[in-house]
Amino acid sequence: MLLWTTIRSALKSLWANKLRSILAMLGIIIGVGAVIAMIAMGAGAQQQVVSQIEAMGTNLLLVQPQYKRDAGVTSGTMQKLTLDDALAIAKLPGVAAVAPVVNKSTQVKYENKNNPESIQGTAPTYLEIRNFEIAKGRMFTEEEADGLSRVAVLGPVAVDNLFQGVEPLGKQIKIQGINFTVIGVTKAKGGEGWFNPDDQVFVPYTTAMKILFGLDSLREIDILAKEGVDLGQLSGQPPSIGGGGPRDRNAGPMVATEAPPPPDSVTALLRKRHRIQADQSDDFRIQNQNDIIEKRSAFIWTFRVLLFSIASISLLVGGIGIMNIMLVSVTERTREIGTRKAIGAKGRDILMQFLVESMVMSGLGGALGAAAGVGMAKLIPLVPIFSSFTTIVQPVIVTISIVFAACVGIFFGLYPAYRASKLDPIDALRYE
Repeated sequence: MLLWTTIRSALKSLWANKLRSILAMLGIIIGVGAVIAMIAMGAGAQQQVVSQIEAMGTNLLLVQPQYKRDAGVTSGTMQKLTLDDALAIAKLPGVAAVAPVVNKSTQVKYENKNNPESIQGTAPTYLEIRNFEIAKGRMFTEEEADGLSRVAVLGPVAVDNLFQGVEPLGKQIKIQGINFTVIGVTKAKGGEGWFNPDDQVFVPYTTAMKILFGLDSLREIDILAKEGVDLGQLSGQPPSIGGGGPRDRNAGPMVATEAPPPPDSVTALLRKRHRIQADQSDDFRIQNQNDIIEKRSAFIWTFRVLLFSIASISLLVGGIGIMNIMLVSVTERTREIGTRKAIGAKGRDILMQFLVESMVMSGLGGALGAAAGVGMAKLIPLVPIFSSFTTIVQPVIVTISIVFAACVGIFFGLYPAYRASKLDPIDALRYE
């Protein structure tokens, strides 16, 4: 009963000075709202990154050529990955599927439509490795790849760009002036930042290498690991690097691996095939999908902590504002404090009264700030310039923010409350 009376008295005191109370709570409202909105943006960004990487495929390793290095000096000569390298990797015990890849951006034409597209020369296994599905038609076969067939499978965005409502299956498109027959369309996966997997044209890698691009080497080898296989063991490279060994600041991005890679790993196989000596650096690099997810998630977590730290400054500023207002309130109500003490109120009663007022002010500010933060997080994706953002409001963050705001009120209200409780009743009654 005494606590409720104290809370009611505190609310009356705050209501009697509405404008001053709102201004005192403003820092708490802004701080809590900023914390919730920023954390929601960070959580959304983290989910987007993980979803985008997982959309590339699961249990995925990417092998790419590396510039040649000799005695710590880059020669500028890009080492080659060959079809024989891809075939050899496919025989490793931990590998489920392999897709050789060559790619290039070039103009694609259909009748009077002309649009730049990313051409992916690859094998039929690419769809399984990269989690693509066929929406209509079919994927080209290994026989068509061996026969240098001029067939193409289009992403849905490429279909919209070129055909604009016309049925694409069976139609002829021109890639670098060469006719290709459209035999399939993939299901939409959604954009991945600057790269849209739906805006691609897939052709057999043999056709791309010998007819379109005139290449005798691969730009990439995509590897799908078997279920349960450790990607780090299969790659044979340190998990924190995704390259040929520990980084050396002076030598460049890749140096020789100190410990020999596992014998059934991709690194061991390629080093043997490329005749790389023990003291020489790798002429290729391997990207481990799990490492990419961990690195980007760690970066976004650091970013979220930074945003939280910046937003928390507003809470501290709001706490200082509350302390300032409470000190003014103690000064204005000195005679009231003297009267209460004269009729029997104890120091702890005065302490509790002003502490409750501070907690009510900060708690109410925290609740209003939480409502503002949740509203802001929901509105951000509706703004056209931020339409690509995803926000995730986490209830635990909302709860923590409100509790933290109340704690700020206790911390910054303690000194004014203590000062009020120690006033001498006679001096307080004489105060003008």
